[in-house]
Amino acid sequence: MKPQQPASRAKAVLALVLLVLLGAICIGAGQWQLRRAHEREALLAAIEAGRQAPAQTLDAQHRDGPDWHPASARGHWLNPFTVLLDNRNLKGQAGLWVATPLELHDSPGTAVLVLRGWVARPLPPAVLPDLTAAAGPVDIHGTLLHRVPRLFDLGSLTGRTTALPQPLPAADGQPPHVQNLPLDALADATGLDLLPVVLQQAPAADAGLVQDWPGPSTNAAQNYNYALQWFSFAAIALIAAGITIWRLLRRSSRSRNA
Repeated sequence: MKPQQPASRAKAVLALVLLVLLGAICIGAGQWQLRRAHEREALLAAIEAGRQAPAQTLDAQHRDGPDWHPASARGHWLNPFTVLLDNRNLKGQAGLWVATPLELHDSPGTAVLVLRGWVARPLPPAVLPDLTAAAGPVDIHGTLLHRVPRLFDLGSLTGRTTALPQPLPAADGQPPHVQNLPLDALADATGLDLLPVVLQQAPAADAGLVQDWPGPSTNAAQNYNYALQWFSFAAIALIAAGITIWRLLRRSSRSRNA
C-alpha cells in the first residue's frame, strides 16, 4: 500500500483545525444568544414588576426611581425648551417624538424631561401643528425611564451627529431636531437642573400627540431558537472534525502496517 502523501495529510490537518475553530465559534454564538435570552427575560420581569408597583411622585426630594415604574409630577411646561426626536416611526408611519421639560412646582429651576407623545412627520409644503403644551400648573402621569430610548445614529460613523444648539432656545425660536437626546446635553443647553429620569407620558390630551410607546424587545424565545441553531451548527462541525480525526488515525495505522 502506498504511504499517505504529506500534502494530503496537511490538507486533512488544516480541515480539522478549521472545523474545530468553526465549532468553537458556533458554540460562542449560541452562548451569546442564551445570555441575550436571559437578559430579555429579566427585562420582561422588571417591566411587569414595575407596572404593578405603586406610583411615585417626582419632586425636589424624590428625584429618582426604578425604570418602568409609574410616576407623576406637577409643574409648568417649559415650551421654549421643546426638542423633536427624529425617525420615531409609529406603525410604519414616519414621525417624531416631542420632548418638553416640566419645571417642578415645588422647585423652580428643577425639571423632569417628559416624552409627551408622537406626531406624524408632515409632507412638504405642510408644516407641523402647534405643539405648544398647555399653560399653567399641570399634573403629568407616565412611566419612568433613565434615558430617552436611543436609535442607532449613522452620524456616529461619519462624525456628523446632530447636536442641540447652544444655548436653548434656538435663535429662530423653532424646536431643534435631534436623533438622540442625552439628558446631560439637554441640561447643558438649557441650564436646567434635570432629574436623572425621563417621564414617558401616559395617554393624555396634549396638542393632539399620540402616546403609543414602543417597548423594548422581550421575545426570549427567538434567542433560544437562534441558540439551538448555533449549537446544531457546532455539533455538525465537531462531528465532522471527529470523522476527520478517525480518518487520519486510520490512514496513519495503514501507513505503519505497510
